[in-house]
Amino acid sequence: MAISGVKIILVEPAGPLNVGSVARVMKNFGFNQLVLVNPQCDPLGIEARKMAVHAWDILESTVSVATLPEALQGCRRAIATTGIAHHWEAPLEKPSTALPWLLEEIGQPSALIFGREDRGLTNQELNYAQRFVRIPTSSSYPSLNLATAVAICCYELAKEDKGTEEEGGREGEGENGSLRLVVSTSDSELAPLDVVEAYYQQLESLLLKIGYLYSHTAASRMEKFRQLYNRAQLQTREVSMLRGILRQVEWALENKSDRENS
Repeated sequence: MAISGVKIILVEPAGPLNVGSVARVMKNFGFNQLVLVNPQCDPLGIEARKMAVHAWDILESTVSVATLPEALQGCRRAIATTGIAHHWEAPLEKPSTALPWLLEEIGQPSALIFGREDRGLTNQELNYAQRFVRIPTSSSYPSLNLATAVAICCYELAKEDKGTEEEGGREGEGENGSLRLVVSTSDSELAPLDVVEAYYQQLESLLLKIGYLYSHTAASRMEKFRQLYNRAQLQTREVSMLRGILRQVEWALENKSDRENS
């Protein structure tokens, strides 16, 4: 997939100067999909336009949504950026290691998520991503400006995208100069994130109902399930199968209750 298919998602950006700078960086590296989750500033105001310079078209085509799940609609892969070490098993990777993964799914949208300028992403928001990136910085001053972080990640993706094109050209030449078709081995049936999220919601509801989860610990326990399924990279048909199992369990519970009450 070309980098133009990668969504750059900013969660609750507060600074119009940052939004404008992000638009300019995106234009520099060939990105064109900017999504803002509950923006705390005017992305089309004078300050944003001033920093965008020649990237006004990016600002004008910006999509604003209320929640992160809405921003991820249709995406099959998502990487979140964070500067904080978390307790979960998923590793924090370098941009050069993790970001090329977003380009593997040809023709399928993917997303790169950035948090608030002052406090990044919450644990709940991080749950929507499958992998996590941390940009290495000096321990004496580790905090990065939002636009700078976006620039570093966009550069790494653009570098990988160009490298892939060059390698593809060489691989496209067979013996005696003949051309051969290079076919991607990536699985086109990888379930969209919103489809998987609907499964998580159904699973949590059922586990609460049968007493496996309790309301005060549900979030932390569901993190483990999310990590497990993220490693599995579920296909659409597999999510359908899992949801079918949950529906059958729910049906069995309801019928058992009806029989006991009759």
